[in-house]
Amino acid sequence: MTPDQFLRSAAKQDPEPVYLFVGPETHRRDACRHLLLDRILPPEDREEGFSRHDLDELTLSEVIDDARAMSLFARNRLIWVGGAESALPRGRATASDDDEDSGGSKAAGPEALAAYCKDPTPGVVLVFDAHKWDFEGEDKTKMDRLLKYFSPIRSVVEFRKLSIAEARSMAQTLAGENKLRLGAAELDLLVEATAADASRIATEIEKLALYAGPSGAQVTASDIAALVPDAQETTVFNLVNALARRNRAESMELLDTLVRAGEYLPLALMFLGGVFRMALAAKEQGLRSSQDVQNHFQRQGVPMWRSRAEQIYTASSKFSREKLEEGIQSVFRADRDLKSSRPDDRLVMEEFVLRLTR
Repeated sequence: MTPDQFLRSAAKQDPEPVYLFVGPETHRRDACRHLLLDRILPPEDREEGFSRHDLDELTLSEVIDDARAMSLFARNRLIWVGGAESALPRGRATASDDDEDSGGSKAAGPEALAAYCKDPTPGVVLVFDAHKWDFEGEDKTKMDRLLKYFSPIRSVVEFRKLSIAEARSMAQTLAGENKLRLGAAELDLLVEATAADASRIATEIEKLALYAGPSGAQVTASDIAALVPDAQETTVFNLVNALARRNRAESMELLDTLVRAGEYLPLALMFLGGVFRMALAAKEQGLRSSQDVQNHFQRQGVPMWRSRAEQIYTASSKFSREKLEEGIQSVFRADRDLKSSRPDDRLVMEEFVLRLTR
């Protein structure tokens, strides 16, 4: 189930006796944990009723033994078990190896878990938490093994990374709750600057709300660029767009914005070089839309936001192949000059802009 489905069900009905929380996203996981605490244990019972274990330190059988034990001081208990990934057998160890290392406890773990799920202890909620692995990419095989290992647990909550649409919706909701006025462009900028990370979005919304004050002033793109880490990267991509249109005046203004914001110019140049290389690859592949660009690079395992795909497509369509190659060469030349004893990095970057806007 999704975190939203969990929150809705746990708010209306008694929690399940055993849960498996899987996936890397932390913000909604915290919300689910807090709801479980509120539903199961009043504040005065949490010292005795809430327990934390880690499968890096205990075996699965030892955790099950604790869940079986009756408490004299707490009618209800919530047992949170971190490091669930550590329960999986490692390498090609044999059953006898497991027996020798842990007295048979590790080998008996899956059987103990299956038996407990069939007959859980009344008043005890047991949560296994696995946050190290994602559902896609290199982690997919590991995640499949984890889900198979914990298959006796029927209630699985998947904390997947937010999609762009989900992150934007979350940012919009949090902005409303904090009486913060954000336009569509500002929402997109915030989501991109935080890489659609739910925890970072929540943190930055809170920061922007404090900055705007109780009146809920309109937050501008400049405010986000000044307050949100990595938002300067968006200015770099805007610079690419201006260079693609050969708009020298706008390009110089954006360069000035980067300088005044304290951007490390060699890093900005590295981003520019990356966009030029991807734009050249898009042109060589004959990609005809920003969606084609996004799909192509995602298939290659390269993270690609919609706005970045649009910028790469704009560069590939506005620049000729020769101009893109010249841009890559100009990046190399500027990088060499920035590493030399030239007196001013800004002069190097201004020459770079002048060459590409001829």
